[in-house]
Amino acid sequence: MSALSPRRSGTVRAMQEGGLPAAPALPSVPPWLLLAPILVFLAVLVAATLAVIRMSFGISGNEWRAWTLQNYADLLDSYFLKSLWLTLSLAFQSMVCAVVLAIPVALAMARTRSRLARRLLLAGVLLPLLVNLLLQGYGWLVILGPAGLLNHLLLATHLVSRPVMLLYREHGVLLGLIQTAFPLAVLPLSSAMRAVSHSYEEAAATLGATRWQTLRHVMLPLAMPGLVSGALLVFAYNASAFAVPLLLGGRRVPMLAVLVHDQVAPLLNWPAASASGVVLMAATLVVMAVSQRLVRALQRTEEPRS
Repeated sequence: MSALSPRRSGTVRAMQEGGLPAAPALPSVPPWLLLAPILVFLAVLVAATLAVIRMSFGISGNEWRAWTLQNYADLLDSYFLKSLWLTLSLAFQSMVCAVVLAIPVALAMARTRSRLARRLLLAGVLLPLLVNLLLQGYGWLVILGPAGLLNHLLLATHLVSRPVMLLYREHGVLLGLIQTAFPLAVLPLSSAMRAVSHSYEEAAATLGATRWQTLRHVMLPLAMPGLVSGALLVFAYNASAFAVPLLLGGRRVPMLAVLVHDQVAPLLNWPAASASGVVLMAATLVVMAVSQRLVRALQRTEEPRS
């Protein structure tokens, strides 16, 4: 048994002198035991990743014994390269739009004094995470369809003379990606802004800064870790999105996750699908690493100015 601290030993001695039974010492728990659940989860993810990488070098029908690079050579096809570029482009656009829209919402959640208002904002932000993606996709079908709510509104206000085609277009998929990934941008940014002391804003206001200048030169630089974390979460989430692109884009917006599904479901070509997934994962990690380096370099250049 480990030695007791002076305060605890004094407490135990006082209880014994007063005739009270001493409380039993709590057994010490090894730190690795507390990390066991997350370690098991990470081990499963690593094993699944290694299995996909191994399968990407196999041949259809002989995935685990054969070794070939033909699956990666086939990815040089123009259709796949277009799909990869489209996936990264839509993921980047949705990341920028989601972060821009998340800034005022996160600021309101961080600075509102009403507990009820903060809870209502949090419930509204978390709603897309509580609703199934298929239901959200069907909701966008009802809104963006040729006879949907948006076209009815545009026709009723005489802004357009014919229905606007947003379904099975990149713009419709982009709207769905922004809406579904919006909470991932708000929550980290809100937590980072809540950690910024009000004294910085008061000091900026005392020096004559406007609210926009305070947000631009005080709040956002101090909350940059949360901003970057939210942006990278949105990018990674939307780069691998499947349900929303399939429902809102169909085969006319061939994002890479839809292409992987087509290789698995109708064709049963698991090695080709695995190779596509590995390339998507590698491209996403490269873009995220480059983005982090650019943000760090930008912060270093702005530090002497501040």
